[in-house]
Amino acid sequence: MTALLPVSAAASASSAADRAALKKAAQGFEAIFVRQMLAAARSTSLAGDDPIFGGQAQETFTAMRDERFAEIAAQTGAFGLAKQLEAQLARLLPITAAGAAAGGKD
Repeated sequence: MTALLPVSAAASASSAADRAALKKAAQGFEAIFVRQMLAAARSTSLAGDDPIFGGQAQETFTAMRDERFAEIAAQTGAFGLAKQLEAQLARLLPITAAGAAAGGKD
């Protein structure tokens, strides 16, 4: 049997789920952005072409390393882009009854 929650508790749970999803999406966007920055930086002539250790395997390893670095940077907030995106987009989330009582903030 499903327990019934008061309206404010149900709205609060929905708001918390929305906020968690928003945070995850913002971190995902930051990771993509950092990954693109790293790829652009590596595509310059300053990245260098190593005739000994170059090749497809090195490119694959570098791409995987950059992807992991981007994920870590997004999760830790190293660049702060995800935090700013989350703050801006959180304004578009519906205001809950608890949030309205607290002055419109979730």
